[in-house]
Amino acid sequence: MTHTKQKHLTAIIVDDEELARQGLAMRLEDFGEIEVLQHCQNGKEAIEAIVEHEPDVMFLDIQMPGMTGFELIREIQADVMPIIIFVTAYDAFAVDAFEVHAVDYLLKPVEAERLAEAIEKAAQLREQRAAITDKQKLLHLAVSLTGKSSAAIGELLESGADIVEQADRLAIKDGSSITFVPVREIDWIDAAGDYMCVHARGETHIMRTTMKELEARLDPSIFQRVHRSTIVNLERVEKVSSHINGEFHLKLSCGSSLKMSRSYKEKVKHFF
Repeated sequence: MTHTKQKHLTAIIVDDEELARQGLAMRLEDFGEIEVLQHCQNGKEAIEAIVEHEPDVMFLDIQMPGMTGFELIREIQADVMPIIIFVTAYDAFAVDAFEVHAVDYLLKPVEAERLAEAIEKAAQLREQRAAITDKQKLLHLAVSLTGKSSAAIGELLESGADIVEQADRLAIKDGSSITFVPVREIDWIDAAGDYMCVHARGETHIMRTTMKELEARLDPSIFQRVHRSTIVNLERVEKVSSHINGEFHLKLSCGSSLKMSRSYKEKVKHFF
């Protein structure tokens, strides 16, 4: 294989098993075009690493205690979404779905040839990818693997998971059920194409609507955009720290870490 001659791909490894992390890292040492920035043993560490480093690639285990790989994807801010390469013990029949959604996968134990192919694909994707589109595809996959019937999924996609505002709460339609989410309990929201992720009370509610439609339903004195595709409940912000590149990191009371771009600094600074 001819390795790419562009600048290094940066990566993090997320796996709850230390031997698995070390084994993959050792294999990656054979590839001069990829630099491993951090090892993460759970979803929380991964989110913090992504906000801090904004890696190009995340090697992600699916089955982890506390927060699975799919649950982690829901919690990643779309604007900093890395390219996902799943590392899984699932058999080839199960992982066929991942290929359809333009993300690669590696079966444990990882084979050198497959690793090389995945890195090459990641390098090519970096040149053409849109992080928000990637998250949209992954969310679509996560929704399809929740056990819903094909009819329910079809209804979800066709109806667009409508949002109806009722006083101080949102009614989020998901297939044949409706979840009522009090607006004041929303911590933050991010958009991935036609999908919106509403993060509240430790849960992530996925729906199909636009950022513009949802933003119009929220009180601007409480909810403000802090990045291209991220809205935050300002009452949840506990700490604001500056980054070397002029951007800011927001630490929320729910434990989430979000990036705030420089262009939104003036818009929200009077709230802090």
